[in-house]
Amino acid sequence: MPSPELPSFPEDKRLPKSVDTVVIGGGIVGASTALELAARGVSVLLCEKGRIGGEQSSRNWGWVRLSQRDPREIPLMIESMSIWQGLEERTGYQTGYHRCGSLFVANTDKRRDHLQRWAQNLQDFDATSEMVSGDTLQMMLPGHEGQIQSALSTPMDGRAEPQLATHAIAMGARDAGAVVLSNCAVRSVDVQAGQIAGVITERGRVACSSVVVAGGAWSRLFLGNAGISLPQLKVLNSVLRCSAVTGGPDVALWGDGYGLTKRADGGYTVANSGESTVDIVPDSFRLSLKYLPAFLSEWRSLRFRLSGRWQEEAAQARRWTPDQETAFEQCRILDPEPSQSALKSGWAAAQQAFPFLQQADVVQSWAGMIDVLPDAIPVISGVDDLPGLFISTGFSGHGFGLGPGAGRLMADMVTGASPIVDPHAFRLSRYSDGSRVRMDNGV
Repeated sequence: MPSPELPSFPEDKRLPKSVDTVVIGGGIVGASTALELAARGVSVLLCEKGRIGGEQSSRNWGWVRLSQRDPREIPLMIESMSIWQGLEERTGYQTGYHRCGSLFVANTDKRRDHLQRWAQNLQDFDATSEMVSGDTLQMMLPGHEGQIQSALSTPMDGRAEPQLATHAIAMGARDAGAVVLSNCAVRSVDVQAGQIAGVITERGRVACSSVVVAGGAWSRLFLGNAGISLPQLKVLNSVLRCSAVTGGPDVALWGDGYGLTKRADGGYTVANSGESTVDIVPDSFRLSLKYLPAFLSEWRSLRFRLSGRWQEEAAQARRWTPDQETAFEQCRILDPEPSQSALKSGWAAAQQAFPFLQQADVVQSWAGMIDVLPDAIPVISGVDDLPGLFISTGFSGHGFGLGPGAGRLMADMVTGASPIVDPHAFRLSRYSDGSRVRMDNGV
């Protein structure tokens, strides 16, 4: 089945000779950064090698959640949720945002205790998250059959439409004055006198004083050519959508073996909540020591495989000159094959829990590559050794919800404004300054 259908984007055609800032990557993080900068009067060029929102930004579950996040992300996520609520009015385009709440199921005492401990992370914020059970839980899950011991409910969580949201944000950025180019890969940064002076695209040079790399799964490759080490890998997640059905829950649900999200078209987005696929590639070995703690922590949910990705990435040039064609032009849209086993098991688990889904048809399935980092929180940072270069990547599956907030934080950094949250935890230098790099599940 084809990848998610996206709205047609009326891109600009002309490459500007100069702007203040070039944003590389037309996913939700890059589009949000462009929107925030343009709204402040900064001249911006947003360059996307393929289609706006064509990769993971349109392929995720659509969750805009505070629940179950790394505590270091909570302040930024709260800011992001505030932005989400006003995005449609601000941009004039549909995002599908809806505050529906979320539930994380607990069918064991150990899981319940884990969720209760996480909820304590919200005590210092204007947010609630609590365990629900019995009749209260059943009312939140119409159509469910079987027993659920309890679930963590976070009412302020929501959802949006991945196939609409990035388009809306990029259109808003364009209307605010940003130049938006798709099918225009940036090949390299132009460095003069030790600082950013421009970028070289496949269509020519653009002068600028700052560059934001928001390339998602491609960020490590691009930055490596600039001599900057980013320990980023990719994880594949597979998703399906079903036809419209009635009588199901509105709440976003993380169940035993499945994730369930209602869509604006009346169907559901369904995925396997307990399985992600990791393709073994050359970087798996180059970065193995940095990822060892994460692998040991998450091994139950990871399915390692040797696939065609090894040959594809082994064949990619890791260094190139600005006049050479790059991997970004050779692969306009990263469109991997989904894991059929993950789809089959996730769909079966969802149908068992909600028998009404047996009346629905699987309309479409796809996969996306999630950009991950060893501690599962993003880099939102300037580069100390190269003034004018900024990075916003490695969101580890949280980028859709965090995107608007990350865009505002990055705009603060680029313009020198007071940041909306303390960005210290997201600094690039944590991987080189001797800091302890670790995952934090909040318990």
